[in-house]
Amino acid sequence: MDNRIHSASNQMAGRLIRWGKEIGPHPVSNREPVESKGFSVGTFSYMKHFVKDKYIASITPTSEFGVRHVCGKIDFRRCSVFVEYGPGTGVFTRYLLSRMGPDSRVILIERNPDFVRMLAHRFRDPRVVVRNVCASNVLHALEECGVRSADAILSGIPFSFLPYETRMEIVKNTHVALRKDGKFLAYQTFYQANNHLKEPLESVFRSVRVEYEMLNIPPMRIYEAVK
Repeated sequence: MDNRIHSASNQMAGRLIRWGKEIGPHPVSNREPVESKGFSVGTFSYMKHFVKDKYIASITPTSEFGVRHVCGKIDFRRCSVFVEYGPGTGVFTRYLLSRMGPDSRVILIERNPDFVRMLAHRFRDPRVVVRNVCASNVLHALEECGVRSADAILSGIPFSFLPYETRMEIVKNTHVALRKDGKFLAYQTFYQANNHLKEPLESVFRSVRVEYEMLNIPPMRIYEAVK
């Protein structure tokens, strides 16, 4: 097991939530990343919360095209600690779990309590930890999980909806939370202004690339920032 993951996971405090019993080995594989049944439930939930939660930017969760595009930037052979900001109904989480090794860990940071409960029900997997906090608290979340740093951090939160100070706090804390050469992979809907995230990323990370996934609905802008 990666030496950054300690027995401290048995002493988690506050609102840290961990579910599930050992359900057997989880070899790295190319199995289906997003189940169609889960996607249907996710779409309904997103439509319901889109109306009342200002931090949800899209009326539907990310498509399989978008999930594969973003996660295609991860070398799963070299990564064992993942963090997700705003996992929502878990379409990225499902794909990560299908590719992660048995000793890997994914920490889900979700501020919406309804999505937290949904994630708890959906992912009864010992590799999953859920924190009902904001993304700016990523360093505290890693500490509570007994993890020193993350290999990759994924984010679906709409940065253009956030005040500048909050954007910068999240970007800076994310940079600190990653190991050297770790990646911050942020995906935003196409209609969000590019400079809301690109400029903060370029001020902190050594390398920033922007790509697009036009087959997603709505089209998606993908940022790949390397520490």
